[in-house]
Amino acid sequence: MAHDSAIEWTDSTWNPVTGCTKITAGCENCYAARFAERFRGVPGHPFENGFDLQLRPERLEQPFAWRRPRMIFVNSMSDLFHKAIPKDFIDGVFTTMERADWHTFQVLTKRSSLLRDYLKQRYQAAAVPSHIWIGVSVESAEAKSRIEHLRQSPEAVRFLSIEPLIGAVGAMNLEGIHWVIAGGESGARARPMHIDWAREVRDECSRQSVPFFFKQWGGFRPKSGGRELDGREWNEMPTASVA
Repeated sequence: MAHDSAIEWTDSTWNPVTGCTKITAGCENCYAARFAERFRGVPGHPFENGFDLQLRPERLEQPFAWRRPRMIFVNSMSDLFHKAIPKDFIDGVFTTMERADWHTFQVLTKRSSLLRDYLKQRYQAAAVPSHIWIGVSVESAEAKSRIEHLRQSPEAVRFLSIEPLIGAVGAMNLEGIHWVIAGGESGARARPMHIDWAREVRDECSRQSVPFFFKQWGGFRPKSGGRELDGREWNEMPTASVA
């Protein structure tokens, strides 16, 4: 568990699973894979097996050790809805989140149809608890179907992570979406983000009254280009009571 996350829109990270496989263009330069593979073969290191998928049941109850409420990004080093993760393990993660209700948990996935199907089965006609926020990644127009999958899920605090923004997204229907994060890619092979793409996302949020958070321009290092868009930082957050 990272007590103080460098991710601007959360406080801490919790990784009951690590490792993943790349499935879309947005995964091409994955920061988590890049970090983990640096330690492949290092005996005793948490990433001795690089970015291979690994369940970490010993971490399932970590959030209970933090008594002070905080925002927790779940699986910053994986995707909780990877097809190789057993349903009963996902159940364990959700049980912990439901019980540790003094925290706010942020669950983000690219595997949006699996998220939708799981939530429908777990919550049926009920809403997802309001302290569990559910999000999908949308890196370009080609990934917008994930927004509809998210909207088809049970009522929840729903958010989009439009990062890395590698192409124009175009018009979006943000009905039922409560927060949008956008940002550019970072790292040695970072693909540049056009300012018009970022403006387009911000303007869609403004038009539809959805809080907008601009994370970074990206570049060789995450903070290379700063966080300002048109002369200001955008740090809007959702209201946790929307669900």
